[in-house]
Amino acid sequence: MPLLLLLVGSLFIFSCKDDDDDYVPVEVDYPAVYDLRNVNFSYNATDGWHYGQNFNNPMLDQDYVIIFRQAGTTGNSPVWQQIPRTLYLNEGELDYDFDFSKNDFMIYAGGTYDISTTPQYLNNQTFRVVLVPAVYGKNANSEDLKKMSYEEVIAKYKIDDSKVGTL
Repeated sequence: MPLLLLLVGSLFIFSCKDDDDDYVPVEVDYPAVYDLRNVNFSYNATDGWHYGQNFNNPMLDQDYVIIFRQAGTTGNSPVWQQIPRTLYLNEGELDYDFDFSKNDFMIYAGGTYDISTTPQYLNNQTFRVVLVPAVYGKNANSEDLKKMSYEEVIAKYKIDDSKVGTL
């Protein structure tokens, strides 16, 4: 009987292995806010009007990207509009959209008219790219997030936008 108790006890001791020592924290290159200034869209038959950029370091798989376009200013403060965004102009509708991977992103401009006739929407644009950290990643792709203003996103995810970086 004592041998049986020893065997059962050792089974519990060895089955409760602590693997926490193997955890290596991932260094993420933040600030999580980047400005893109003087963006000029390029055109090709595959992507249409587009602008692409690589991240300095790959994001984590769960990180999420939100991009805002500076639509103007009020006083000395920029006015940010989250994209995708449709602008309703006299010429027709102009759309901004984007996609991203953990390594890069692409911003697109398209419309219901020849948007090359309105170069003010294709040249010298300013965008703000916000990386929502992986710790929030599982909730970041919600429909609510897509409706938030820049200020709401920064506040909700506690992102320090006093350290705006450049790509």
